[in-house]
Amino acid sequence: MKLGSKYVAIWGVIASMLFLSSALPTAYGLEFEMPGLINLEVETRSLAPTELPALSAAALYGSIDLAATPVGAIFSSEMALVSSISLQVEMARTIVGAKMVAKAILLEEYGMNDSQFSCLNSLWTKESHWNYKAHNYRSGAHGIAQALPANKMAVVADDWRSNPVTQIRWGLRYITMRYETPCKAWSKFKRSRYY
Repeated sequence: MKLGSKYVAIWGVIASMLFLSSALPTAYGLEFEMPGLINLEVETRSLAPTELPALSAAALYGSIDLAATPVGAIFSSEMALVSSISLQVEMARTIVGAKMVAKAILLEEYGMNDSQFSCLNSLWTKESHWNYKAHNYRSGAHGIAQALPANKMAVVADDWRSNPVTQIRWGLRYITMRYETPCKAWSKFKRSRYY
């Protein structure tokens, strides 16, 4: 029986670490905004020791549906959000992935069309070749959108140095605030060699 309690303790520590990682405001150092406050109605009565659920081997080894429990539903939805954001960031670390993420944000969040993405593609290909690590040592411009000064991207998130999605979101925000559309920004770039 000593061997079994060792495994319960190990899995307890792992579960605690997973829970704490979901409660932190960052995932892999990537900060993201929460969509809003969620009000949960919580039952405040205390459970008697006989009412506490017993942990079985199935629960410890993941063969039960955590989302079916109230705590598990919150945990799994937050983990799904972290997972989705992490996948988007990892995808955007490649040129093709960065273009896919930018196009999705441009179409879905800004309501623009494919021709606007074509202009954005031309603009950011000239600026950085869609490389989130691109840095101009002469001017200090950094990232996919070549923000100058680079720390302006901190208005979106503090991880602008290493997060291509933060750079894309800042670049689209800058373009729409200053030029309204990527095609107008691209026209300015063709005239002046900057935007």
